Amino acid sequence: MKIAFLFAGQGAQAKGMGMDFYEKYEYAKELYDSNPEIRDLCFYDKDEVINQTAYAQKAMLLTSYVYAECLRKEGIEPEFACGLSLGEYSALAFAGAWDLNDALYIVKNRGEIMQNALPLGTTKMAAIIGLDREKIEEVLKTIEGVCEIANYNCPGQIVITGDNLGVDNAMKALADAGALKVVELNVSGAFHSSFLIPASKELRKVLDEFKPNKPKYNIVYNVSGKEEDKPLNDILEQQICHSVYFEDSIRYMISKGVDTFIEIGPGKTLQGFLKRIDRKLKCYNVSSVESLEQTIAQIKGQN
Repeated sequence: MKIAFLFAGQGAQAKGMGMDFYEKYEYAKELYDSNPEIRDLCFYDKDEVINQTAYAQKAMLLTSYVYAECLRKEGIEPEFACGLSLGEYSALAFAGAWDLNDALYIVKNRGEIMQNALPLGTTKMAAIIGLDREKIEEVLKTIEGVCEIANYNCPGQIVITGDNLGVDNAMKALADAGALKVVELNVSGAFHSSFLIPASKELRKVLDEFKPNKPKYNIVYNVSGKEEDKPLNDILEQQICHSVYFEDSIRYMISKGVDTFIEIGPGKTLQGFLKRIDRKLKCYNVSSVESLEQTIAQIKGQN
């Protein structure tokens, strides 16, 4: 058995996440109590801000880290790790690229930079269901306005990003080209697009406050869908304004012998992508104490 941990991205966050871990595991309680502002945001969200980028990213990183550490304490560790967009930071923090406090500082700033990067109402994103990537890339070359691919999630699901004119035109053109479904996303701007190049420069200043360690696990990066030899800060500067090659990342890990994937974080979005990529894969999920215990029992039962 060769295991990969997959860390959930922004959008999976939910009020109350992590509370059952806090109540059951002393280690989880210590981590949350060391970060009381984020703890209260995760558990109670009294100001109803958890879905805002500036708040969601630090909440997701801490919660995902807690979940993964609970697996590690049970002797379950990955050979590979990756994450979807923000989840890449969770993977890197878990792999020891930074200590947890430094990682939280970085993603707090990343969230604020992203939230403030684009004037509200000027850019958008949309999910395209039921068209292959080659067809989408071909159509995007023909439309008026700026529209790029943000996420290659899985066969039949790709996310586009750009200015309002470009995305609106692309949505119509892709529907005409045979997309089964075209869905505008409830996000504050065109993430993973060239519009975030200025934001990437701001983020680089934050990243350069720290000298990252060599990760303990093999990290598969969003920007290429494979492992990278480039400096980590170069990769992460690029990631914020570049397409996310999640499907390619999964296929790369399969080519390296990974046969068991564990999604870490709220929700089961990545598990859904995995099933679209290869139904034969063993897929587990850690999003609650119950699912953690089930995953531990199933993994240990295979050894």
